Amino acid sequence: MQNSASKPCSCPSLKLREVASMYFTMVAAFLVILVVALQGSAPRGSDFPYKVPLDPKGLLELSWNVSYPEQAVHFQLLIRELHFGLLFGMSDRGEFENADLAVLWSDGHNSYFGDAWSDAKGQLHMDSQQDYQLLGARRAPEGLYLLFRRAFSTCDPKDYLIEDGTVHLIYGILEKPVPSLQAINISALHGGLQRVQLLKPNISIPELPRDVKTMEIMAPDIVIPSQETTYWCYMAELPEGFPKHHIVMYEPVVTAGNEALVHHMEVFQCAAEFDSFPHYNGPCDSKMKPDRLNYCRHVLAAWAMGAQPFYYPEEAGLAFGGPGSSRYLRLEIHYHNPLVFKGRHDSSGIRLYYTATLRPYDAGIMELGLVYTPVMAIPPGEEAFVLTGYCTDKCTQLSLPAAGIRIFASQLHTHLAGRKVVTVLSRAGRERQVVNADRHYSPHFQEIRVLKEVVAVFPGDELITTCTYNTEDRSRATVGGFGILEEMCVNYVHYYPQTQLELCKSAVDPGYLHRYFNLVNRFNDEEICMCPQVSVPQQFYSIPWNTFNRDVLKSLYGFAPISMHCNKSSAIRFPGEWEKQPLPSITERLREPEPRCPPAPGPQPAAPVPLNLGQLRR
Repeated sequence: MQNSASKPCSCPSLKLREVASMYFTMVAAFLVILVVALQGSAPRGSDFPYKVPLDPKGLLELSWNVSYPEQAVHFQLLIRELHFGLLFGMSDRGEFENADLAVLWSDGHNSYFGDAWSDAKGQLHMDSQQDYQLLGARRAPEGLYLLFRRAFSTCDPKDYLIEDGTVHLIYGILEKPVPSLQAINISALHGGLQRVQLLKPNISIPELPRDVKTMEIMAPDIVIPSQETTYWCYMAELPEGFPKHHIVMYEPVVTAGNEALVHHMEVFQCAAEFDSFPHYNGPCDSKMKPDRLNYCRHVLAAWAMGAQPFYYPEEAGLAFGGPGSSRYLRLEIHYHNPLVFKGRHDSSGIRLYYTATLRPYDAGIMELGLVYTPVMAIPPGEEAFVLTGYCTDKCTQLSLPAAGIRIFASQLHTHLAGRKVVTVLSRAGRERQVVNADRHYSPHFQEIRVLKEVVAVFPGDELITTCTYNTEDRSRATVGGFGILEEMCVNYVHYYPQTQLELCKSAVDPGYLHRYFNLVNRFNDEEICMCPQVSVPQQFYSIPWNTFNRDVLKSLYGFAPISMHCNKSSAIRFPGEWEKQPLPSITERLREPEPRCPPAPGPQPAAPVPLNLGQLRR
C-alpha cells in the first residue's frame, strides 16, 4: 500500500519537471532568436514605403506599410541613439494621457517590450490584451530597428482605433533605467508628437508620359528663422509665353538635414486679373509682404510631412500656362523648429512634372463647405460645436455635365478651432457615400489626399460638408472669416472634367440671423446693441453665452434657410434664385462603420516580451 501510494505522487512531479524544462527551453530559444535577430542587417526600405521623422533632431524615424487584407499596420522604428527605452503610440489629439502605447524599457540589466495604456492622470498600465505585436529587433550601423504590428481595430477599449484621416503619433525617450513599466513618469519624458496619415490608399501609380518635364519651385537658399513656427513665402514665375501644359505629378524636394523641420509646403498660382506681381522672399506674416500676394490662392500643389508624391489620374492633368493663366506662382513653406536651431540654410520646395501632350480632361478644383462670412459663428467654451455647409442639388443640376464629374482627391481645411471634417455625397435625400472624412483633423496637418476610390457626382446630387470645432480655450465668439482666429469649413475637391463651377458653398440667411439677434436681445434685457452700424462680429461678441443663447443658435443653424453661393471661376453666381434656399432634406443617413474585430486570441498574459539589447548607455 505504501509503494502504490508513492507511485501516483512521483508521476505528477516528473511531468511538472518536464513541463518546466520545456518552458525554460522555449524561453531560452526565444531569447536566442532575438539576440540573433539583433546581429542582422536593416530590413529593406522597400518593405516600408512610408517614412517620417518623429523628433526634430531626426533621432527617431518611423517607417510603415499598410496591409488591407490583414487590416493591420506594420511599423519599423529606427532608434539612432537608444538610451533606456522609449514610448511610441497614438492618442486622440497627441496627448500622453489616455494614450495607446508600445513601450520599450530597461531596468539597467534587462530590456522589455509591451503593449500599455495611460489613464487620465498619465499613469501607465500594462494592457491585458497585447495588441502591439513585436516582430523583431535588429541592430545596424545606423541604430536599432524595432519591428512591430498593430491591427486597425482590436475591440480593446484601451486601444486606439486606427482609421482614415490624421493620426496623432506620440513618442517619449527614457533617459534613465526604470524598475518597471508602472515606474515610468510620463511628465519627466523628453517627448513630442507627429501627425501622419497612416492608412494610405492602396492605388496603382500611373505611368508618366514620355515627354514629361520637370520644374522646381524652390526656396532660394534661405536661412530658417530661429523661432518655432515660420511661414515663408517666395514668388516665382513661369517663362514668358509659357503655353498650356498639364501637371501630371509633383513631389517634395527637402534639403538634406532639414527633413524634421519642413512641415508642409504649397504652391499657389496667382490671379490672372493682374498683369504682374512683385517679387518677394520672406516671412508670409511680414509687414513687408506686398498685399497683392494675397491674390495668389489657387492651389497647384500641396505636400505635408509623411506624404508621398502626388499623381493625377491617367486621363486628367492640372492645367497651367497659356491664355487666361497667370505666370506668377507663390511657394509657401511651413517650418516647424521647436528646438530653435540657428543658421539652418534651406532650399526646399516642390518639383512639378508636366507635359505638353494634354490629357483628355483638365482637372479642376472646387470649394465645398461654408462661405467665408461672420454670420457662421461658434460660441466660446464649446467642446464640439457643429457647422454645416451645403452644395445643393439645385446648384449641381445647373452646373454639372450630364455624365457628372469624378472626385479623386480632397484637401480639408479649417483654422485653429477645427477638430473634425466630413463631406458626404447625398442623392435624392439619401446619403450615399463619404467623400472624405477626418475624425482627428488637425489644422496643423493639411495635405491633398488621394481618395481610396473615385467618387462620381451627378447633376442633382448634394455635397454636404460638416465641421466640428472646439473653443473651450476662448472667451468670446469665433466668427467665420479669413483671419487665423476666425474660422473656415472647406473641402477643396480635385476632380475631372473641369467645369465652370468653382465654388459651391452656403451660409445661414442673414435675415434669419438678424431675427436671432433680436430674440436674444429681448431675452437678455436689451444687452446686445442692434444699432445698424454695429457689425455682425460685434453683435456676436456682445452676446452673453448662456445655455439659452447657445441652444437657439444651434437650432437656427439646423433649420434656417441658407444663402447659396453657386459660383463660376469669375466669382459670379450661376443664374437663378440663391437666397433663402431650404436646407436639403436627408431622409436616410449612412451607418457609422462598425470596427472589425480580429479573431479572438487565446488567453494572453499581460506580460512584456524580454529583449536582449546588450548594454544600454547612460
